[in-house]
Amino acid sequence: MAAAKKSCAKAGGVRFAEEPLGAGPPSHVHFDEKLHDSVVMVTPEEDGNFMVKVGFLKTQHRYEIVFTLPDVPALRKDACPAPVPSPHLRITNITPAPEGGLKVTCEYMAQQEGVLCEEALLLSETNQDVCVKVKVQARVMDRHQGTPMLLEGVRCIGVELEYDSEQSDWQGFD
Repeated sequence: MAAAKKSCAKAGGVRFAEEPLGAGPPSHVHFDEKLHDSVVMVTPEEDGNFMVKVGFLKTQHRYEIVFTLPDVPALRKDACPAPVPSPHLRITNITPAPEGGLKVTCEYMAQQEGVLCEEALLLSETNQDVCVKVKVQARVMDRHQGTPMLLEGVRCIGVELEYDSEQSDWQGFD
């Protein structure tokens, strides 16, 4: 008996219907040039206060954050941080910005994971009735989740790791 010959037909590949350009949904992502997703965003709120979004940070890390508030006529050049201590956010410097407004430098210690919002108050040294609230919002990820790309105006200035005896490679002497 003659052996039956098996044949396998090969497909010529996958073929897509050709569509003229502009037909169907766009095949690329377009970003609005007004989108500033690489810098710290300062947004005025309706009540005269400010929201400062600083992007992704990492737990147990200390950051220096620099941002510029728009001109606040009531504060002018005599702005100072309120003497209310905050365990996680501390304003270290306030100076007039060359382009107008106030350049604010602060330190932030990211303690826990999640979307966190810390508040600081700016006061006027000459007018006791003036108080501007600055809310700093960060998305804080666990220290084991990788390294975030920091926004312009944010830099890591230290790591505060807790001692974990189980992860220590210290082998005592007997």
